[in-house]
Order: sequence, then structure tokens, then C-alpha cells
Amino acid sequence: MSVTVFIRYQLDPFKRAQFEEYSKRWLSIIPKCGGDLIGYFMPHEGTNNIAFALITFESLAAYEAYRARLRQDADGMANFHFAEENKFILAEERTFLRKVVL
Repeated sequence: MSVTVFIRYQLDPFKRAQFEEYSKRWLSIIPKCGGDLIGYFMPHEGTNNIAFALITFESLAAYEAYRARLRQDADGMANFHFAEENKFILAEERTFLRKVVL
């Protein structure tokens, strides 16, 4: 059974451009490390400090293997450090979802 990781980010609304740069970097890193990236979604209208990402994996075990590869990936670690240094992500929540099928 595949799982989709739904990530909800609370952003510093004055640093959205930095979050967008961070998100764009993941567009190549996540697939390289084994995730099926559905996409990153930025605030557009309404709330200006919430963003989302969706990534699908074959299983929770595949997700765990992806996380291990991500920790070994130089580009991935550089992107984590970019976020830590610039503090544009104020909070991050992960929810694991499964698709409803007949």
C-alpha cells in the first residue's frame, strides 16, 4: 500500500521567497532520493504563511529508506542547512495518508 506524506509548513510571511527557493531545490533532490514528488504549494491568496508539500512512497519502509538516502545526499543536507540558517520555516507537520480505493 502506497503512502503520501502531506507536509504542512508554517512560514515567516516575510521570507516566502526563501521558502520558494528551498522548495525549488527539492524538485530534483526528492526524486533522486526515491520520493515521488507530487509538488510544493505556496500561499497565493488568503493565508500568507502556510505552504504544503505532497510526496508519495510505495510504503512506509520506502519512506524510511528515502529519509536515510536524504541524510547522505549533499544537496539535501545543504538545503536543510539553508532552511536552518534562514529560519523561514516556523513549524512543520507531517501526516501520512493512504488513498481511498474501491
